[in-house]
Amino acid sequence: MTHRDTLLLTRSDVAGLLHMPECIDAVERAFRLQAEGKMPPAGILGMHVEKGGFHIKAATLPGSPSYFAAKTNANFPGNPKAHGLPTIQGAILLFDATDGRPLAIMDSAEVTALRTGATTAVAVRYLAKRSAATLTLVGCGTQAAAQLRAVSAVRDLRQVFVSDIDPASAARFAEQQGKALRVEIEPVGDLPRAISRSDICVTCTPSRRFIVERDWVPPGCLVAAVGADNENKQEIDPALFRSARVVVDSLEQCAAIGDLHHALDGGVMTRGEVHAELGEIAAGRKPGRQSDTETILFDSSGVALGDVAAAALVYERAVQTGRGASICLVD
Repeated sequence: MTHRDTLLLTRSDVAGLLHMPECIDAVERAFRLQAEGKMPPAGILGMHVEKGGFHIKAATLPGSPSYFAAKTNANFPGNPKAHGLPTIQGAILLFDATDGRPLAIMDSAEVTALRTGATTAVAVRYLAKRSAATLTLVGCGTQAAAQLRAVSAVRDLRQVFVSDIDPASAARFAEQQGKALRVEIEPVGDLPRAISRSDICVTCTPSRRFIVERDWVPPGCLVAAVGADNENKQEIDPALFRSARVVVDSLEQCAAIGDLHHALDGGVMTRGEVHAELGEIAAGRKPGRQSDTETILFDSSGVALGDVAAAALVYERAVQTGRGASICLVD
């Protein structure tokens, strides 16, 4: 491989190179750098098409070397049933930010799943009770497995409830992930009861109307809303924004496309009432959880700083291990 070569990394390459504990640490560092003013704001562009949509997210990561990553993701929720294709498909372009060299082209689905789970794990580190041991996971698609692995990496889970619009999917997920993680996982039909018994609730669905109501959430619970990544999606009752301490991954992005924007549009709260961005808490600039009885809501819209942090880690591991195919884009 020469300095003019670009690595081509498939999804299996990424999965073999990117592991959850290291991804969590890399994503936390990126959030901290952003809060310290050492990373410029990430960029985002979204476009809708008839049965899905596309978004482009971009960010830089300072360091030696420094990196720039641009991710293009296609999101087509009907793909699995209609075409046997994944909901999320896409690619990440990783560049050297000092001279503009294209370093790698890699599958984005695995990076997206892991960095999204890692972001939740960072939130759990700072916002969940230290004694948190019970999780309710709403939605049993591809993202759910990453969320479960991520939360398991930072809290000692003893009980997991899983719920899905398709009960058979929840049952399969419980069986497969229970064996893999050696934790008790129970598929449930009574979601309000499950959440009422939980220390942490993670939602990762494509829902367009809220599926978690304020009255279901017990004192001391952390609710991490992961599914809303465009303005038409919604998972959380806006009333919960009023009664909980609200933390976001990006205030600007959540106000535009996250669950937060429904609360803002409904007049339930203002931007000024949002407690903090996650990076501010990771950097020690604002407090995280302050008592075991406060309810905290984390709105995760998926910011590009997680993509560049994870993609840089994948690339560096690939270079070290010789994984991936080398191509020359300039012939």
